Amino acid sequence: MTRRPATAAALLLALGLLLTSALAACGSSSSDGGSSEPAANSEGNDDAGSAGGTVTIEHRYGSTEAPVAPERIVSLDTQWTDVLAALDAPPAGYIADPSSPDGYPWREDLLDDSAAIEAVDQLPYEKIAALKPDLIVVSYLAQDEGDYEKLSAIAPTIATLSDAEVDTWQDITAAAGQVLGQEDEAAALVEQVDGGVAKVAEELPGLDGKTYSLVNYVAGDRFYVVADPDDGAAVLFDQLGLAITPDILDAAKGASGRVELSLENAELFDADLILLLANGSDPEDISGWNELQAVQDGAEVVLDYDLAVGLNTPTPLSIPYALEEIRPALEAAAAA
Repeated sequence: MTRRPATAAALLLALGLLLTSALAACGSSSSDGGSSEPAANSEGNDDAGSAGGTVTIEHRYGSTEAPVAPERIVSLDTQWTDVLAALDAPPAGYIADPSSPDGYPWREDLLDDSAAIEAVDQLPYEKIAALKPDLIVVSYLAQDEGDYEKLSAIAPTIATLSDAEVDTWQDITAAAGQVLGQEDEAAALVEQVDGGVAKVAEELPGLDGKTYSLVNYVAGDRFYVVADPDDGAAVLFDQLGLAITPDILDAAKGASGRVELSLENAELFDADLILLLANGSDPEDISGWNELQAVQDGAEVVLDYDLAVGLNTPTPLSIPYALEEIRPALEAAAAA
């Protein structure tokens, strides 16, 4: 499996989708105020109880026997953080995103009582241990099984649930429901959010059979495009009736995650709907941008950072926000 950049600041770059400025953070130096090794947590779990019992969660590195209704969850993944907050069980601590210093707009004040964990270029194990977790949840920031084992030395740890770059938020919600002892509440949350997506699809039947591209434009470098129909970032669009544009699937040659395109190949992500993270650049600098079908139809969205996060790592909190933000482009694509 491809090793991912470790920086928490590069939330999307870790998935092939983010800011060039974050590249400087991908190094081997220790994290700010942290250590490259986990601190022993001999007394950390003494104060961390649970409602009793355990549940086994399968994930990329095997399985974890997690306590049911843990009192102190530390979330090192934006999707897990949102899911826990949406289930009225905000984590004791969560990984912060320095690229969104005010926090994602869909979270509002849901994490006011949670400790923000800052990280520069790798997991800050000492800071994590200091929060005395009785459960840790993590995804791509555990770059490999070695990172997972270091976290597991602090507390039981649940890693990425699948082999996709991004888990589906529905799978995370189901797993969270098991861990929290709130399976009915988790199922209701999925039904509520999926129902909102279904309503948009019903209102915009013209989307059915149309194509889309979710693109990161790194000026002077290349494009990174979501290229896996099974990826968590693709679920929302699939529910709306949209499919990844075939040229991107061809370019990916069956690989999961994101495909890299050189700057002269913008025509490959031509689609009925284009969602582009421009990283502060002018999309019109892209060769052939104004000739792309979505641009001519007004069915393009130049994403800001938060909206790109909300679509690339979707959650039950970010999806309603994102749908409202991209609604004009969806309407244009449906009408074209």
